Amino acid sequence: MGLFTSARRLAGWTLAFSICAPATVLAEEITVFAAASMTNAMAEIEERFEAETGHDLSVSLAGSSALARQIQQGAPADVFISANPGWMDALEEDGLLEPGTRFDLLNNAIVLIAHGTDADEVEVGPDMDLPALLADGKLAMALVDAVPAGIYGKAALEHLGLWETVAPQVVQADNVRAALALVSLGEAPYGIVYATDAVADDNVTVVATFPKDSHPPIVYPAADIAGRDTGAEAEFLDYLRGPVARAAFERQGFVVVTE
Repeated sequence: MGLFTSARRLAGWTLAFSICAPATVLAEEITVFAAASMTNAMAEIEERFEAETGHDLSVSLAGSSALARQIQQGAPADVFISANPGWMDALEEDGLLEPGTRFDLLNNAIVLIAHGTDADEVEVGPDMDLPALLADGKLAMALVDAVPAGIYGKAALEHLGLWETVAPQVVQADNVRAALALVSLGEAPYGIVYATDAVADDNVTVVATFPKDSHPPIVYPAADIAGRDTGAEAEFLDYLRGPVARAAFERQGFVVVTE
């Protein structure tokens, strides 16, 4: 009788524990394609998100154009964050975005940077003699017809009437971080990058900021890629708009879009 009673009590405790214990959250893998200009912020967000949720976040960083083309070719991305709306528009037109998940996440600015830590400020405007400033050197930019930072930079130079004279001295890099590296290493005396890129490198100086009206607004949209839909994807998109991600973005100089 005693043995039977003990067995019943053990079964009751086991049932009670199974009812009261919280459900185990299954870890999921999320692949995020993000613009190269987000490198530092995404590194911080990846670490915090994984620690807080238990999910495995894999971040692939490159020029928005290269990432968008990879998605068009079937790359297994779950979330895409582009450095301009154009490439996100292309994916949306192809039916590659999960309906209703796209939103504007960040704003940025483009700046003229110089190699070193003590370069003199310059005034950017229609009267600027940019070729003379460069002397025999090059102006480093991301691909001006494909990568958002290069597109914005070219648009600003065209707006100010400076593009035609400086174009022969422009050296183009695959993405904005590669353009930043050319200036940081002294291989180009000046470059055009995002303000957030300049914050990330101690070997460059911001010598001018391009006027906002000289180029289209710099907007970073984010969206869920159609296909493999998991709760973790929605969780990550919400996390991007939360206080931890906001603080990480702002530390890198981004302006978080408020709805």
